[in-house]
Amino acid sequence: MHAIRIAGAGPSGLAAAITLAKAGWPVEVFERNADVGMRFSGDLQGLENWSTKHDVLTDLSTFGLEVNFLCVPFSAVTVTDGVNQETYDRGRPLFYLVKRGSMADSIDQGLKRQALAAGVNIHFSTKLESQDADIIATGPLTDRLNWVDQGIVFDTNLPDMAVAMPHDEAGIGGYGYLLITRGYGCLCTVLFYDLARANECFENVKLTSAKLVNLDIRNERRVGGTASFTIKNRWENGPHRFVGEAAGLQDPLWGFGIRYALWSGYLAAQSIIQQRSYAQLAQKAFGNRNRAGVVNRYLWEKFRHRRNERVVQRIGRSADPFATLRSFYNFNLLQRLLYPAAKRKFLDKYPRLESI
Repeated sequence: MHAIRIAGAGPSGLAAAITLAKAGWPVEVFERNADVGMRFSGDLQGLENWSTKHDVLTDLSTFGLEVNFLCVPFSAVTVTDGVNQETYDRGRPLFYLVKRGSMADSIDQGLKRQALAAGVNIHFSTKLESQDADIIATGPLTDRLNWVDQGIVFDTNLPDMAVAMPHDEAGIGGYGYLLITRGYGCLCTVLFYDLARANECFENVKLTSAKLVNLDIRNERRVGGTASFTIKNRWENGPHRFVGEAAGLQDPLWGFGIRYALWSGYLAAQSIIQQRSYAQLAQKAFGNRNRAGVVNRYLWEKFRHRRNERVVQRIGRSADPFATLRSFYNFNLLQRLLYPAAKRKFLDKYPRLESI
């Protein structure tokens, strides 16, 4: 049994490493940075909990992963257009807040601890070339930048809350958000267009938040990052398996990618353990989801000047908002009909989206 070599110690790479190590395989992970999570500076992100009937924590259990990191359920979300606001709470967590970075309570550090406990050997400050890796988990496709997020994290006395601002003033083609849990806050803008206007949008997010709450911001630190999506995912190249953002995996609608990252890492590991085709496993799990996501992004952009926050509000008011949200990821009949137009739209704007 030869050692499996993994390039990258993000969530997808570590999920693969933990799965393999628990199955008795020797695993070597190579991370070019000095520690895990160094792409981030304490950003609060969401493990989305709406695209399947079962809870995302059930996924983690299936993948053999423990929750040994900050993971706070949020069922209540306030949606605002900058003037009006409404709070929705359906009882079931809409998402779980996790922290990204090199601090002890981040999901990155939690996964590292689990990997080390399982016997994974992690080589920090060491780059492994893709041609030498069995699993490639090297993160986002930096030459295919599609959106950017920018903002701050801070200490606060404010209570836990989640505020979504899905309108262009808060994030052109995207949204803004305010997240607070356990005395720790994150205030950001996410832009899909006019990325140079990130500072302007962030100030609008801050002003909108100040209308809702008496902002208490102490010890603020800058955070931010970039992301991309692709129309055609790359699963395999000969013996090499691509996972997470290296495979082009990202939700094109709102950019919730951690769940996909963990899932793809687990599937890549299972393909080795079970001697099955990773491409087939990944395509079954993500193929229709990715196509549905392209249509979702197409519709969001097409109607973004008609107040997309109203779409979010209608979801919140529906009898079963989780069923409504799930339908966005099922590649339903309408999405199948619209997919050729959506694909053409994005290939016209981003010609390289179809290849990696």
